[in-house]
Amino acid sequence: MAHLTGSASLGSLRGPAKLKAVTKLVDGLAEDLESATLQPQERDAALDELKIYGRDPSYSDPIFTKEGIETLTRFAFDSPSETTSRNSLRVICNAMLLKPETRQIFVDLGYEPKVCSKLKTDSWDDEFLISRVVFLTTYGTSIDLPNLIEQHQLADSIIQNLSKHATRCSTPPAGKISRDPMEKMALDETLKLLFNVTRYASDHTTSFDPAIPHIVTILCNHDLPPSTTPLDPPFSLLINALMNLNLVSPSAQPSLYPSDNDNSVATRLLELLDLSMKAYTDTALEQNVTPLICVLSSVYENAPSSSDPESPVRTLIRSQLLPSETDRSLGLGKADTLPSRLLRNWTNALAPEFRKAISHLYFELSGKDAGQFIENVGYGYASGFLFQNKIAVPEGAMQQPQQQGRAGEGSGLGVGVGVGVGRRAVNPITGQFLSEERFEELPEMTMEEKEREAERLFVLFERLKQTGVVSVQNPVETAMQEGRFEELPDSDDEKK
Repeated sequence: MAHLTGSASLGSLRGPAKLKAVTKLVDGLAEDLESATLQPQERDAALDELKIYGRDPSYSDPIFTKEGIETLTRFAFDSPSETTSRNSLRVICNAMLLKPETRQIFVDLGYEPKVCSKLKTDSWDDEFLISRVVFLTTYGTSIDLPNLIEQHQLADSIIQNLSKHATRCSTPPAGKISRDPMEKMALDETLKLLFNVTRYASDHTTSFDPAIPHIVTILCNHDLPPSTTPLDPPFSLLINALMNLNLVSPSAQPSLYPSDNDNSVATRLLELLDLSMKAYTDTALEQNVTPLICVLSSVYENAPSSSDPESPVRTLIRSQLLPSETDRSLGLGKADTLPSRLLRNWTNALAPEFRKAISHLYFELSGKDAGQFIENVGYGYASGFLFQNKIAVPEGAMQQPQQQGRAGEGSGLGVGVGVGVGRRAVNPITGQFLSEERFEELPEMTMEEKEREAERLFVLFERLKQTGVVSVQNPVETAMQEGRFEELPDSDDEKK
């Protein structure tokens, strides 16, 4: 072993001395492939030392060459020793992460059949390492993912690995037994691989339909992370994976809406959403919670209704997300509730995709009915969405007093404004109960202030007419037509 590995403490060399040691290791391993000059312990020690040196690409150039990657790949996929294979795979993973050009070098070697074959494994270590290798090759290479799915059973291997994790989640060992940390790392890497494959080979997503029940099982049975980071992996990865899959497929429906508990998936998604809205803000909402909103919207939209136009899933989601009495007593977006926290982000400039997902979700909750949408969230929130999507505001939607439950209570649709709030009059702009509105007593306006306010309102009404969103009559114009317009004196003194 001494003639190949460095004499200094493992991985401690720097600069030219490190380059010399790395060159010696790579050359020695290449020679071993042809003449088998190393003992198994020597070979594994050399790979282990190479892994440590390869964590820093400076003065490690021989690792990242075509010859270096080929040497490592042959040890990874041709060696009968599992230890040698894993040690080599770790070096390859580091190399592909640090030097993107090595990914194409790996793909050009043509080891796809062996890679996919090795992914069929009972080892958490192998699942993690092989999944990471394939995952990294999905970026910036010519890898043929459809070919891996059609000819080398890549989808079957991923589904098989997810099945193992689902079984472990649904039948945990008795007591508090510490699991191998590689198990969680393997699950995370498999989910990341699934997301990328279904993203870049979108025409083959149906091949992954059997993965949906396993994803759902893990989602509903896995212990929740701390409330400060509710979407830590694997939950963020599980939700991302569901985004790309066909949730209306025959294999998806029974798992998303199980006959023994229709609401299990929706309940878990709502639980994660509630925790997330308390834990994340702004850009974190954009990155972490947007996919959750999209999946929840899809679960709502695709919920089976059979002969009844309503379903327990839709009823549950509306009951949790539509404004309640508490929300409408304070004004929409002002209470400390899940609906209010969502509405407060409706105009979040730092989370554009998140706010778009929220508005689309609430439009879906409103049965895609513009009038009901305005009742549910108030015209103040609804107007921007309707204008951007070129949806006309129904006649009478802005009439006051507006009564709740226009299309909801007692109807087949059941998409009323709130939950158990009766038919109390609501301000159509703010969504607040008219009986709960409070106005500050302001000092009497001077005549100049009244004139300025009248001019400002005149301009606003003219601009609103030009948008074509709603048909309005300028009140100043109406007053003039009816002969109620009076020219005021220039000052209060003149009037006196």
